[in-house]
Formats: sequence, structure tokens, C-alpha cells
Amino acid sequence: MDSDNKTYTESDLQKLENQIDALIDAVNQLKQENTSLRHQQDNLLAERSQLIEKTELARNRVEAMITRLRSLELSS
Repeated sequence: MDSDNKTYTESDLQKLENQIDALIDAVNQLKQENTSLRHQQDNLLAERSQLIEKTELARNRVEAMITRLRSLELSS
């Protein structure tokens, strides 16, 4: 910008346009990254749920085995 009469030069406008374009690109990249992270979060939550379910099943099986072993031990 010309400091004497406060007019914008072609160079100033080009710089501003470049900055706006860079900002638009950054926003688009962040939107894509956000979408990707949301999908990743959904997948991780589903995996966590499955692991919790498997852990609970394993715990129940181990508890059942312990109960059977105690019963065998007591009947011997």
C-alpha cells in the first residue's frame, strides 16, 4: 500500500489474494484432516468396544475355569 495516499497497488492486491488463497488451502486441509481424524476416532472406539467385549468374555471363561478347578479340588 502506498503510505502517502492510502491506495492499494496491484502488488498489494496480489499479495492479499495469495494470502487468501493460502488461507483457503489451509482451511481445506484442516477440514480433510478433521474428517480423517473423526473416522479414525470412530474406528478406534469400535475397536475398543470389541476389545472390552473380548476381555469380558475371557474373564468369564477364566472365572469359570477357576470355579471348576476349585470344585475338582474340593471333591478330591
